Amino acid sequence: MDSRVSDDLDQRLLHALQVNGRAHFSRIARDLGVSERTIIRRYQRLRALGLRVVGQPVASRLGLARWLLRLHCTPDAAGTIAEALARRPDTYWVTLASGGTELYCAVNVPVSGQHDNPLLRKLPRTPQVLSISAHCMLRIFVGATSTWHATRFRADHNTAVDSGTCAATRVPLDATDHTLFAELARDGRATLPELAAAADRSPSSIQRHLDRLRGAGALSLAVDFDPQLLGYHMATRIWLNVTPAHLRSVGETLATHPEIAFAAAVTGDSNLVASGIFRTPDDLYDYVDRRIGQLPGIQSIQTAPTLREVKRLALAIP
Repeated sequence: MDSRVSDDLDQRLLHALQVNGRAHFSRIARDLGVSERTIIRRYQRLRALGLRVVGQPVASRLGLARWLLRLHCTPDAAGTIAEALARRPDTYWVTLASGGTELYCAVNVPVSGQHDNPLLRKLPRTPQVLSISAHCMLRIFVGATSTWHATRFRADHNTAVDSGTCAATRVPLDATDHTLFAELARDGRATLPELAAAADRSPSSIQRHLDRLRGAGALSLAVDFDPQLLGYHMATRIWLNVTPAHLRSVGETLATHPEIAFAAAVTGDSNLVASGIFRTPDDLYDYVDRRIGQLPGIQSIQTAPTLREVKRLALAIP
């Protein structure tokens, strides 16, 4: 099987799924001007290449705070620690940076108990962890994701934006909601009968729960697809130090850039972190030099290319 995205129709299908990950194939076919059978065939091919539509919890609407952990490890231990973090149910994504000694981990913790989280207490006592910095995500401007999204085709109005951990009203969850989150984390396009069977509820009840979660902003849908199949081979974490007066404007500007899959204001020495996807190192250079380097208020920029995504877009509701 050809391991590439073949043409413009594949790319438009990815975009359509980003606009509405649960849209019926007949609607997508109508919007794209092709037959439903063609869309189904293309979707199945992309699925075989690794495409996932993933249901994601929006942390701030569920009483959760999202933290980004940045670890420097001994060269022989980074991979092992990354795999151990990936096995934890409270981690959202885990990434190894180039060089093999630095890794990143996103974790959701209850706002009320975020300073007593066992992971935040355990990691500093791990001998192979040379240093650790924990950054609370204060405002997520775009994404709340790993860097593996088809960023080029992101629909900004449908991206999971987590507008802070304290201001949003918490959405209470029942047992059915928890089941739906777990099932949609595996397949965001699971059918109503499939979800109803998993939750032991009627399809009409499941539809009401989905409408409530999505309407309240507690559930979002994301497209997970390897950008290398789209020709983007340079996934990079970007750390920025921005003057406070320009932090919001820079974050909102990054959210409009098609290269950026994720951007958030965070605590720590760097107050803004982003994930970008580029075709080549030269494209990354041009982006830093001509796009973000020209924005007012930026005092320093650090880049850390991604070596491997160990875990991405997993359910993380404590």
